[in-house]
Amino acid sequence: MIYDRNTASAYVDVIIDQIGKLKECFPTVYIGGGTPSVLDMSDLGRLLSALRPRLDGSSEFTIEANPDSLDNDRVKLFMDYGVNRLSIGVQSLDDRKLKRLGRIHNMTKARESVNIAAKRGLSNISIDLMFGIWDEKPGDWKKELGEVVKLPIKHISCYSLTYEKDTPLFKALCNNSIKPIGDDIACEMYETAIDMLALGRFKQYEISSFAMEGFRCRHNESYWENNPYIGLGASAVSYIDGVRSRNIASVKEYIKRCESLDSLVESSEKLSSERRAKETAAVKIRTRDGIDFKWFKDSTGYDLMRLERKAIDDLVKKELIKYKREGDSISGITLKRRGVLLCDMVSSEFL
Repeated sequence: MIYDRNTASAYVDVIIDQIGKLKECFPTVYIGGGTPSVLDMSDLGRLLSALRPRLDGSSEFTIEANPDSLDNDRVKLFMDYGVNRLSIGVQSLDDRKLKRLGRIHNMTKARESVNIAAKRGLSNISIDLMFGIWDEKPGDWKKELGEVVKLPIKHISCYSLTYEKDTPLFKALCNNSIKPIGDDIACEMYETAIDMLALGRFKQYEISSFAMEGFRCRHNESYWENNPYIGLGASAVSYIDGVRSRNIASVKEYIKRCESLDSLVESSEKLSSERRAKETAAVKIRTRDGIDFKWFKDSTGYDLMRLERKAIDDLVKKELIKYKREGDSISGITLKRRGVLLCDMVSSEFL
């Protein structure tokens, strides 16, 4: 989609109007979905200004940015309006890999964007990393990780490449222009990331998330506890009072409906209390802290061992999860190393 200033400005107008109707302050605010940092400085300032009253003194305020759209002026603007966490879509520190992924920045610009933010005094910087692209060698990935841990960052989101339907990469896969790496190599690279990032003081706290002490992403942790949230904007998802809803995807249609006061919701689903409990188990097991039985009962009203007895027994026998203990008592469950590698399968067992 080509950036259009008039459309972007109108989009910011309707989002600001929606923000103005919110009365409460939020423990976390996250601006993402695409590249919000490409907004004109004026529009970006208006958006950040509207959000600032929705923060309390301890709110985590994150904005996403791509390296090519990040500069000193934008970082200063972020910080002037209370942004205290920056997530940069670095993806890789390998120029060949960036080119293959279709990124317009290079590794020099990626490093520069991180350093600009750090020199401005923004201490909580996160980057996204991608691994497992076609023809990528484990040795190349190991070398890249060695460079990553030297950056002035506190958090890393690390993902294996997936081939989403109707994307250029998926089409290239279907016509055999590219050949994906094998699952065994992808697992090897993932384990390398876990071990090397740990040596660099980035502790894994969720399947794809690694953080230095004190710098976990609180916004994501709230998702993993299946807490309610409000999503504003095209394609945004909200989860309120057990109802999950998704907004329409078209930005222009979103603007039109906001102005005519029509419904923005494309789809919605009311979850039963049991379904909500099962989903809570499915997302929480993906964290390295695992699921505490007491916390689960307090949060959902359900006894996890009664609700998921068969799944838990099967996963323990397969050595994918283990029991957590406090003294002589079993207090919860958590993933074993093999379970981390097969987490999607583990998570699905609870649904």
